[in-house]
Amino acid sequence: MVAGAPRIFVSHLSGVPVFDPNGDQVGRVRDLVAMLRVGGRPPRLLGMVVELTSRRRIFLPMTRVTGVESGQVITTGVVNMRRFEQRPTERLILGEFLDRRVQLLGTDEEVTILDVSIQQLPARRDWEIDKYFVRKGRGGALRRKGETLTVEWSAVSGFSLEEHGQGAESLVATFERLRPTDVANALHHLSPKRRAEVAAALDDDRLADVLEELPEDDQVEILGKLKDERAADVLEAMDPDDAADLLSELPEEDKERLLALMRPDDAADVRRLMAYEERTAGGLMTTEPIVLRPDATVADALARVRQSDLSPALAAQVYVCRPPDETPTGKYLGTVHFQRLLRDPPFTLVGSIVDSDLVPLPPDTPLSSVTSYLAAYNLVSVPVVDASGSLLGAVTVDDVLDHLLPEDWRETDFHGEEGIARGR
Repeated sequence: MVAGAPRIFVSHLSGVPVFDPNGDQVGRVRDLVAMLRVGGRPPRLLGMVVELTSRRRIFLPMTRVTGVESGQVITTGVVNMRRFEQRPTERLILGEFLDRRVQLLGTDEEVTILDVSIQQLPARRDWEIDKYFVRKGRGGALRRKGETLTVEWSAVSGFSLEEHGQGAESLVATFERLRPTDVANALHHLSPKRRAEVAAALDDDRLADVLEELPEDDQVEILGKLKDERAADVLEAMDPDDAADLLSELPEEDKERLLALMRPDDAADVRRLMAYEERTAGGLMTTEPIVLRPDATVADALARVRQSDLSPALAAQVYVCRPPDETPTGKYLGTVHFQRLLRDPPFTLVGSIVDSDLVPLPPDTPLSSVTSYLAAYNLVSVPVVDASGSLLGAVTVDDVLDHLLPEDWRETDFHGEEGIARGR
């Protein structure tokens, strides 16, 4: 657990107000959502059910929670307003864990769960169930007395999945141990029916990561079996360039319907990418590189690079622009590579160490030229800038490889005799 991180009992979170970074109240916590796991691992906390002032209940992922303290929850400010729907792999802690009668392992003594504590994992945003506060005896309306004690999550039966379970629940819990590429490989070899069941049980962010690693026909098949609103949520969670590639494979009517359901900012990024030819810098780029103003410090840059949801290729450098510090309107000044950030003091302004020698690529640069550029300068990412000097995005080496390899490369079994994925 995080050193010094407080243990939080979920009963204390019931009804707690949720605020955005500006201090405006979003709603109140009504429950917490956990996922059971296999292999003797504690249930993972996925997020919170938040009730808005309109009485609508939405899902707030724990990755969007920046603070749980002093009787309040602080979010990043980015909230999906679609109504919360519980999935087969999910458990409501207040609604399903509390007052549940279970047994203590080793003694088989029956206890009632009165409360559940959660803690954050070290150096990550992930949260897990930590302990249970229980009362011995059967309890009930006429019997409220009995010894109470706090026990480890592992001391209570009934909150983990058996390895041999056949439901999507157990399979999804098993997949949690795997990288998205390996989950995609496993999904590809399932029957269409089974593939749809597992995809429906994955959370949006996980399914988005997996879809990005699947062959295009599998992507289209899975997306087509999701409800439109869920499909739009998953597309929003995907990298914009991958979402654009997937939508380009759909019929025009389906494409426009899903784009209309996406958040306007996300849909605008995807539409912009779809306007470029596929095998050009504009068609290959992502619109979400790390962009900083010239008065940002090295410390600011390193904080952005450390974000866990960034790919290694995007985290290898930051792009410096005059305000506004976002694509596609920020005026590109140059690049600062990760190694340079490590060499300079934290208070150094990135504008003073920017590398402006390498000429960025225009969006119509063909794939062959992008590949040569990356190889010639030993880069893992290259900025894409329009004729007015505005940063449009960045092309990363993984997207270039995606288009250079054979179409069926994703169907290769990386765990074969060569043991490539295991590093042998």
